[in-house]
Amino acid sequence: MVRRNQATLSAGEKLRFVAALLELKRSGRYDAFVATHNGFIMSDTDNGDRVGHRSPSFLPWHRRFLLEFEQELQAVDPSVALPYWDWTADRSTDSSLWSADFMGGSGRAGDGRVEDGPFAFSRGDWPITQRVDGRNFLSRALGSGGRPLPSRSEVNSVLAMQVYDMPPWNSLADGFRNHLEGWRGVNLHNRIHVWVGGQMATGGSANDPVFWLHHAFVDKLWADWQARHPDSSYQPTTEAVDVVALRQSMRPWNNVTPADMLDHRKFYTFDSGPNSRKPGGLFPDVVGRLRRLLTC
Repeated sequence: MVRRNQATLSAGEKLRFVAALLELKRSGRYDAFVATHNGFIMSDTDNGDRVGHRSPSFLPWHRRFLLEFEQELQAVDPSVALPYWDWTADRSTDSSLWSADFMGGSGRAGDGRVEDGPFAFSRGDWPITQRVDGRNFLSRALGSGGRPLPSRSEVNSVLAMQVYDMPPWNSLADGFRNHLEGWRGVNLHNRIHVWVGGQMATGGSANDPVFWLHHAFVDKLWADWQARHPDSSYQPTTEAVDVVALRQSMRPWNNVTPADMLDHRKFYTFDSGPNSRKPGGLFPDVVGRLRRLLTC
């Protein structure tokens, strides 16, 4: 399975992805994911470990979360994979991402209610039941957060960081994870939530279907970082206060550790980047070794 840039999807592929989202919403399975994310977004779990945000497990936790959601989509339509939104390239409010045949656009003035596209309130197919702000409709305020979306140079500055994470393992920590999450430095992941606005800027961010495309790109950036720094890996490797170590279980799954989620290629690949699939289905490092053997 290959996760692709949403900008390359055909009209038919967009239609199938949206249809699968709508079916998950109709069945109630979508809102179960919203409730899970809302429950783990900032708060500590009952054993004291931070898992979903502001901790080293932010990236493996979301990798597992997205993988389970993708599997639910594929139970509806096996041809569907999660696309990603490269917000360093599609940076404007008139990007095809926000077209009426895909995610729909920004919300109206005043309350932010989205009024076009498949998730518009008027269509009646996307009621917000997991509410954190009282609104029963999808809301957005694209571009109103004050800062533009991150640039490629800003992303590259974070990808260049050598260390995954370090004490105190929270929003004050230095290292790749915290800079990607957005609590320090150029602010990547967090800035996108604020830029989209509406539910995306709240604890109920997964109510907006663009959440999945945003986090699929965050996951890709982690995969790109892993390929750039093969000698650097998840930290902490041993038990630390209030966070999940490499081989400790992450809630709510209990049988999944960060170590289980380090290699995304067990589950999917991306259409571009160091670990993208090439013709013939081989990874670039394998192709390189074969070429060297053939020229010896």
